[in-house]
Amino acid sequence: MIRGFKDFVLRGNVIDLAVAVVIGTAFTAVVTAVVTGLINPLIAAIGGAPSLDSLNRDGFLFGDVLDAVINFLLVAAVVYFLIVTPMNRLFLRLNAGREEEPKAVPADVQLLTEIRDLLRERSDRG
Repeated sequence: MIRGFKDFVLRGNVIDLAVAVVIGTAFTAVVTAVVTGLINPLIAAIGGAPSLDSLNRDGFLFGDVLDAVINFLLVAAVVYFLIVTPMNRLFLRLNAGREEEPKAVPADVQLLTEIRDLLRERSDRG
C-alpha cells in the first residue's frame, strides 16, 4: 500500500500538478492586485462608482453578479494579455531555431506504407 502511494506521489504529472497549484495560488494574489489596484479604479473613474451594488433590487443581487462577471473577465484578460501572450511569444523565440525531431513511425503504419508502395509499383508495371 505504501509502495503504491510512493509511486503515485513520485509520478511526474502529480509533482507538476502540485507545482502548478502552488504557483497558481501565489499568482492569484498578483492578478487580484492588478485588477483591484489598477483596473477597478479605472472603471470607477469612468463609470463614477467602484462597483455595481446600486443595481441590487428586491433581494436580487444583480449588481453583485455583474461585478463577479466583470471581475472574472478582467482577471481572464489580465492573465491572457499579460502572461499567456508574452509567454507564447517567448517560447516561439526560444524554439525558433530548433527543428522538431522526426517521430518514429509505428510499425503498422510503416508496413502499410510499404504495401502501398509495392502496389503502386505493380500497377505502374502492368
